[in-house]
Amino acid sequence: MNFDLYATLQPMLGITLATALSLIIGLEREFYAKAAGMRTYTLVGMGAAVFTAVSKYGFQDVVINDFTRTDGSRVAAQVVTGIGFLGAGLIFVRKDSVRGLTTGAGIWFVSAVGMTAAAGLYLIACLITVLYLLVMVGLRPLTLRLPHSKATRRKMIVQYADGRGILRDVMETISGLGLKVVDLTVVGKKEEGDVTLQQINIEVEGPAGGLSDLTEQLHELSGVYSVDSAQSAAPDR
Repeated sequence: MNFDLYATLQPMLGITLATALSLIIGLEREFYAKAAGMRTYTLVGMGAAVFTAVSKYGFQDVVINDFTRTDGSRVAAQVVTGIGFLGAGLIFVRKDSVRGLTTGAGIWFVSAVGMTAAAGLYLIACLITVLYLLVMVGLRPLTLRLPHSKATRRKMIVQYADGRGILRDVMETISGLGLKVVDLTVVGKKEEGDVTLQQINIEVEGPAGGLSDLTEQLHELSGVYSVDSAQSAAPDR
């Protein structure tokens, strides 16, 4: 049996590159403290690369002529289906708020990066990783400044652990998204186990892009127990 060093190293190079690029993409998600972060993205990209390498190189010993019925590409095709189920599991709908949609799309995308690298399209894999970072990081400030025709005011009910400075974190999160507080009412406290929960009714106003991210980011704050929101009509101007 002839040993082809290049044929052996090529899939290894593709998997290694896919792991590195997936790690870079995962760092962006980790920076924004998303539920699926660096390790999740790296594993998805690396796993997609492994399946693609198996699809492309794993059946060469049985492909003996042009009339073979073995189709290794079916393995790679199933990766797309499998990632669809994984991404759907990250999306949650709570009243009028959809959480995890961008994370689900990111999981789907990073699998494409892994498959591209494992297929030997190294430059394309690097290019689409750069494009991902440009879209996710570069467009974030732009979306907060774009005018939107839909409602730009939202009422929210937030419950958080009292006495831990959580309200300050809530206000900083709102400000960081380019939003402003129109009204804030302290409703009261209630005991839940060993924790005293403070409830506030808050109304915020600003770009729809910031409003769409607000519920998710408030949920991710340590000490925030619940966030319920109800869209209200835009005020007359």
